[in-house]
Amino acid sequence: MKQVIIVFFVIMILSLTTFPAFAQSKELLSVDTSENNYQEGDTIIIFGNVTSIISDTPVTLQIFHEGNLVDIAQITVAQDGKYTHTMHAEGPLWQKDGTYIVRASYGDNFMVEKEFVYHTKLSVIETTDIFEVKAGSYGTFDVGYTIRGATVKNILVDPEIFALIVILETEDDGAITLDLPRKSIDAKKNDNTDDSFIILIDGVEVPYKEIASDINSRKITIEFEQGDSDIEIIGTFVIPEFGSISLLILIIGIMSIILLSTKYQIKPNNSNF
Repeated sequence: MKQVIIVFFVIMILSLTTFPAFAQSKELLSVDTSENNYQEGDTIIIFGNVTSIISDTPVTLQIFHEGNLVDIAQITVAQDGKYTHTMHAEGPLWQKDGTYIVRASYGDNFMVEKEFVYHTKLSVIETTDIFEVKAGSYGTFDVGYTIRGATVKNILVDPEIFALIVILETEDDGAITLDLPRKSIDAKKNDNTDDSFIILIDGVEVPYKEIASDINSRKITIEFEQGDSDIEIIGTFVIPEFGSISLLILIIGIMSIILLSTKYQIKPNNSNF
């Protein structure tokens, strides 16, 4: 019984000394990555901050997968305590999919970790297809796309906000590349030069990359996360400029003007003098 009590107190003492040290490490040293998901060939940016600088001491970064060391680097800490490091996810040690761990250590006692998910090119399934978008009285137009991590369920036109809305069913974090025909949707400045699109995912504005453009189309890539569903691409023009309801209102207006003109037209005076 005495031995059990002694063991219990030893565990208590170790826990009291371990948890504050771990909490202190988090406060004094941080580490993060530019993305939570990467695929083979991507650039990984690792960055963080040191709140208490130790002279001539670098931050050591190690990347592990399933306990195996994948990469290692020592990074100089700037005078403001910040550090950053760039590496490429490629090579003989980047051959397995899964969760990778970035471990940052500083001095003898400070260590923090960050996880990210990595996929090799062979495991990344991309789908390329063309979607026929219905555009009311205009008819239809085609939007080509390449997507990974999700399925395109629908693409809709919202003429009120000059937007295309892409409805997704996501299985994972991923990206979609859209080939947008200029005659159907575009973003232009007053001088007719290209302007930026506004991209919203589930109502939140996100960045995008324009990877190609010519006189016929603009090709953009948008990254999304698992659980995202609606992507809005908002420009300054989208067809139809006159939807079926607007066209009906226009016709009714013209007919009303014709009827009023006929009703109040001055009749010729046929009386004889």
